[in-house]
Amino acid sequence: MKLASDVTGVPVLILKEGSSRSRGKEAQRANIMAARVVAEAVKSSLGPKGMDKMLVDNFGDVTITSDGRTVLDEMDIQHPAAKMMVEVAKTQDDEVGDGTTTAVVIAGELLSKAEDLIAKNVHPTVIIDGYRKAAEKALKTLEKIALKVEPTEKESLKKVATTSMASKLVAEHKEYLADIAASAILHVAEKVGGQFRADIDDVMVEKKPGESLTDTKLIQGIVVDKEVVHPGMPKRVEKAKIALLDTALEIEKTEFDAKINIENPEQMEAFLQQEENMLKEMVEKIVATGANVVVCQKGIDDMAQHFLARKKILTVRRVKKSDMEKLTKATGGKIITNLDDVSKADLGFAKLVEERKIGDDKMTFIEGCKNPRSVAILVRGGTERIVDEAERSLHDALCVARDVVEEPKIVAGGGAPELEVSNVLREYAQTLPGKEQLAVMGYAEALEAVPVTLAENAGLDPIDILSELRARHEKKQTWAGVDVNEGKVNNMKKAGIFEPLAVKKQIIKSTTEAATMILKIDDVIASGKMKTPPMPPGGGPGGMGPGGMGPMGAGEY
Repeated sequence: MKLASDVTGVPVLILKEGSSRSRGKEAQRANIMAARVVAEAVKSSLGPKGMDKMLVDNFGDVTITSDGRTVLDEMDIQHPAAKMMVEVAKTQDDEVGDGTTTAVVIAGELLSKAEDLIAKNVHPTVIIDGYRKAAEKALKTLEKIALKVEPTEKESLKKVATTSMASKLVAEHKEYLADIAASAILHVAEKVGGQFRADIDDVMVEKKPGESLTDTKLIQGIVVDKEVVHPGMPKRVEKAKIALLDTALEIEKTEFDAKINIENPEQMEAFLQQEENMLKEMVEKIVATGANVVVCQKGIDDMAQHFLARKKILTVRRVKKSDMEKLTKATGGKIITNLDDVSKADLGFAKLVEERKIGDDKMTFIEGCKNPRSVAILVRGGTERIVDEAERSLHDALCVARDVVEEPKIVAGGGAPELEVSNVLREYAQTLPGKEQLAVMGYAEALEAVPVTLAENAGLDPIDILSELRARHEKKQTWAGVDVNEGKVNNMKKAGIFEPLAVKKQIIKSTTEAATMILKIDDVIASGKMKTPPMPPGGGPGGMGPGGMGPMGAGEY
């Protein structure tokens, strides 16, 4: 219980019992410390030579990954300031899909530099102002040095996708997978108002353990994780005319209570016959359109399945809504919600619809669509862990390819743009008055954490690498960066290592905002934890109450 005394010396209760409070430098130090610990945790997974993390959750499920967002999501983080670092990774992933580890490392470094300045009695507000100015300058510099590319040029997309995958578990097959990711994005990219748009949701990623990563395929259409509903139906249909139904091929039960009095077997027979005729009528309406494949979002009655099988119509049911939407984009069909209005114009088209056995499961492939606005990638791999990580890597690759399609500008990788920005900021700092200059210098040093970490993770000497990089950037060698494969400083543009400008810009934006937010806090007031209410006498379900042998033995409640 927090106390304060007035003039009379009577204690005044302010905070509830169990609350804790830390203020001023102590609070700042604790917050910065917590955020830096998170940054340290992911630091070793940065870059092509970075290490992976094995994360085990409460249920014992194992995840092996080097993806910053996944690592932080799986870690059970308690400290409120550390949770902000998780948000940085989350924002980075949601916005541009890559660069999560870099963002967290830079945010940690910005806070580390701020801590040194606070120790020298520089006020946090001054540091925040300096950081904001530095971020503004950094964004302008990135725009200035960025290389323009054609949004639909596959080679550029492939290069950024390859770079994105170089630091992942699937790095040995990065060229092959990057080609798939680039092709997929180009399939779904559309020109809207003079600009290209690509939606990641239009690329379906379906994963199945088995075979190897090189058996991962791009399908010009959609894979539905469902099997054909009736054994009498064909398992393969060429030149498929597809009816996409969002209505059940079943007799709906009435919503109000109704009783039917049936007095003899003939009436019963007539009743069942009527039900059968209704189902037959539904199927006839579909057959009349010329459809030879039916994909249904809802259920299909056994009798309706029988009629469809007799007409040799391949049918799958209970398909996810999201898959139905992708199918409309892929096949060009319309979703039919009312069978009375169904017409030939509503049907979609695919060259082939076939049920195939993949691993233990049967899946339906709908491929060879004319101009698919939605495509699928079927990810294969030796074990479930590899398939999961391949899916995460492909997500990042698809995201960076989309970033370039939407904002066709790229920069070289290997820490080159960070060092170039750092170099510009050092010169810019000289023009600023007073202590803000120190903050901008701190920001410049924080950006150098990227090449330094890349060098450390590759087992190189970070001091040698950094001094050589600084010297080269002084000589206006904009694209000098750490080539971890060669183990030395190289021209990253010539090495073909590229990243989207959008990723770098988002890193600057999200890290600066997170760091300034944490720095602005000078008081942490935490309320006490809620106490769990005592168990009722009787000890719950077991009935082993007080005096019993249960956890609530005598005198415990």
